[in-house]
Amino acid sequence: MRHYSQQYFVVTEPQPLQLTVVVPTLDERDNVEPLLRRLTAALADIEWEVIFVDDGSSDGTAELVSKIAQGDRRVRLIRRYGRRGLSSAVVEGMLASTSPVVAVMDGDLQHDETILPALYCAVRDGADLAVGTRYAQGGSVGDWDDRRAFVSRLATALARPLLKTPLSDPMSGFFAMRQDRVIEALPALSTVGYKILLDLVASSPRQLEVREIPYAFRLREAGSSKLDSAVALEYVELLLDKLIGRVVPVKLVFFGLIGALGVLVHLAVLGTVHKLFSGGFLAAQAVAVVAAMTFNFILNNELTYRDRRLRGRAWATGLLSFWLVCGVGAIGNVGVGSLIHSSDYQWWLAGMAGAAIGSIWNYVATGWLTWSRR
Repeated sequence: MRHYSQQYFVVTEPQPLQLTVVVPTLDERDNVEPLLRRLTAALADIEWEVIFVDDGSSDGTAELVSKIAQGDRRVRLIRRYGRRGLSSAVVEGMLASTSPVVAVMDGDLQHDETILPALYCAVRDGADLAVGTRYAQGGSVGDWDDRRAFVSRLATALARPLLKTPLSDPMSGFFAMRQDRVIEALPALSTVGYKILLDLVASSPRQLEVREIPYAFRLREAGSSKLDSAVALEYVELLLDKLIGRVVPVKLVFFGLIGALGVLVHLAVLGTVHKLFSGGFLAAQAVAVVAAMTFNFILNNELTYRDRRLRGRAWATGLLSFWLVCGVGAIGNVGVGSLIHSSDYQWWLAGMAGAAIGSIWNYVATGWLTWSRR
């Protein structure tokens, strides 16, 4: 008879996850490993994980995170395809978490990770939201020049009327929040641009209990800034969405304003071609129509639909689809205007009705066909 020795193993139960840190990334490969080392040191007494949400980095960021995650279960990766934008990336990372507290920080090492435990503890101990602030006593914007500091103060001043909860630094991208408070704000979120904290607080159905933790903003150590001139436009879009977004889509407002500029382009090209060339009015009108539609497409691609911006071959096919849609819209414009005018309405009212129908058709159809989220 064989005798088998019985072995006993002591299995340590995993501790419940306490904190998820969401880090949106775009071409931050050189900052990934330093950030992980800093998080490991700062969060030694907390059960944590980090979710990198990558927006299609071309420098190998996602591949590096994936390799690290194979050996460290605290590290997770979400790859996004056909979607861009820091705010929407952060929301996606937050919704992927099951921890009661979620924190957000940039992947460029400019946020001071040593205050993460204080942010976490503030929420754990009863606050709805804990914000890393540059403007409370003890905080600092670091080595910003006067222009950048002025722009930040102006943006902060513009944001304050929209907030149910007062914040010294609503532009901060460094904060921790109760997961259930994120879920409450979700239906009203705009997810436009870079200012997710402002979006969350303005979208919350209640006034939040807030703690503010001062920190000094640091310089970027590697990689390049993702801020460009269109960021200011996205910020304006976010503010407008909070003000009028429930009544009129902000993208429709931008689309209409660009359309109005397109009318000026149309008239300028029509007058120039008609005077300089002898092809007659019809030929000049055709050139002006194509020029105006192309102008509208370029501006909408760069501004209105910056989050779905077309490049390369997609730009060319997008332009063709835009021409097609706007051509149908022009036919609808003329048809509706003629129908209303034939019913003895004033010519200007008929013209406005036709233009409105044509513009709404162009907005809806190009959003679906030209700039669809594939």
